[in-house]
Amino acid sequence: MDTQSTIAALGALAQGTRLDAFRLLVRHEPEGLAAGEVARALDVPQNTMSVHLATLARAGLVRAERRSRIINYRVNLNQLKALTLFLVKDCCGGKAELCEPLIAELIPCC
Repeated sequence: MDTQSTIAALGALAQGTRLDAFRLLVRHEPEGLAAGEVARALDVPQNTMSVHLATLARAGLVRAERRSRIINYRVNLNQLKALTLFLVKDCCGGKAELCEPLIAELIPCC
């Protein structure tokens, strides 16, 4: 991931509804959720949610999959991984022991 892609991803996440939608979709991997379900879960009008999901998709954070008449959204886990690695790649100046608490926090979920 490069600086511009990182800025686009962070910009997409720098809004409350989009961040909530992204976190909701992370919890529903690997099945994902239909756009309408995301809107209902977050109590946001469907047309508004569509705009938010499109912003996340343009940043590469989510993918839309058409299933008949329904558009299902899933998190792009490769992009999430790339973003996370970009942010912590040079963690603690190469002193791995200083990064251990961060890694320990990630291990239970991953």
